[in-house]
Amino acid sequence: MGTPEFAVAPLKALVEGGYNIVAVVTMPDKPAGRGHHVQYSAVKEYALSVGLPVLQPEKLKDETFIEELRSYNADLQIVVAFRMLPEVVWAMPRLGTFNLHASLLPQYRGAAPINWAVINGDKETGVTTFMLKHEIDTGNIILQERMPIGEDENVGSVHDRLMELGTELVLKTVDLIDESDTKGTPLPTTPQDEIAAEDLRPAPKIFKETCEIDTTKTVAEVHNFVRGLSPYPAAWCNLTIGGTTYENVKVFATQKGKGAISLQCADGEISLTELQLPGKKRMNAKDLLNGLQNAHR
Repeated sequence: MGTPEFAVAPLKALVEGGYNIVAVVTMPDKPAGRGHHVQYSAVKEYALSVGLPVLQPEKLKDETFIEELRSYNADLQIVVAFRMLPEVVWAMPRLGTFNLHASLLPQYRGAAPINWAVINGDKETGVTTFMLKHEIDTGNIILQERMPIGEDENVGSVHDRLMELGTELVLKTVDLIDESDTKGTPLPTTPQDEIAAEDLRPAPKIFKETCEIDTTKTVAEVHNFVRGLSPYPAAWCNLTIGGTTYENVKVFATQKGKGAISLQCADGEISLTELQLPGKKRMNAKDLLNGLQNAHR
């Protein structure tokens, strides 16, 4: 069960590893772009390419979907970047349902764990597999893997490395569950409340208003904020350049100190090194300034 690219990598590894995937569950198709062409999820595209049955319920409690899902008689369900499941779904398989989450649980429960770890300036993140239960992202932990975050690394790079790490962890988790089942021994898990964590940081969904740059923050905080949202969905601000104010300018990269285009923060200036004006291409600050000067000649 999954939707974006992050969920494709573990599915592909399971298929290519010879595991018996009986069906795939993903989001319904949605119209995209100006022409409203129907867009398949990344998971659906891959599933169709290897001939797997695809289920796309509008509602996860729908009786028709529940019956169809039950007909596959799956031993185990694996969730990667999907939706919150009702108990009738997650409790269905004989061996239960586990989830891959892109954080070191119990930290960063929620929809955007990778972004928030970078925004908060964390030096380390990781991936966790856990058994599903009622409260979201709170089930008993099966396995965890840690990974460092580079000082200037953006969320796109962290996402891609976590995707690889998460894929390996899904395979290890399936093998561990299979081994426990074969031996008839309980699966070794750790309750999250047994893991010492003084301050639990949440990872709520990110909206456009979440992405506005706050110049009352320090240079380091703004730098982390920009890289935690780059390349997607991208931090933004309103900028005045040469007497003209541009609204909703996307910012993809920054450097500490004054540059061709800078913002004043709480404790100094920060240089905006890669930007995108509305309706224009993403470019570095010097090229953007040259383009604006040429346009006004």
